[in-house]
Amino acid sequence: MSKPYATFREFYPYYLSEHANPTCRRLHYVGSAFALAFLALAIVRGNAWWLLGALFSGYGFAWVGHFFFEKNRPATFQHPFYSFLGDWVMLKDMLTGRIRF
Repeated sequence: MSKPYATFREFYPYYLSEHANPTCRRLHYVGSAFALAFLALAIVRGNAWWLLGALFSGYGFAWVGHFFFEKNRPATFQHPFYSFLGDWVMLKDMLTGRIRF
């Protein structure tokens, strides 16, 4: 069992340590971008089925990064809420140049 985290601020450094491989981070970036595009399609088209594309692209790309490049288990399995939040904070940090990818 992994360590319990009291706050997201405490969890985020651990989350980043699980994303040290640049290819894994790039796959997260691509998956998150596709997820946002599918979310936009769901809203514009008024069709919730596009949300499945958001779900599969967001997690699919990330999990490929973890299993094949990072060689670890996604934090989602132990910390689902903090991990989901971490994906979006990491995307923001990549877009603002705080994290290289």
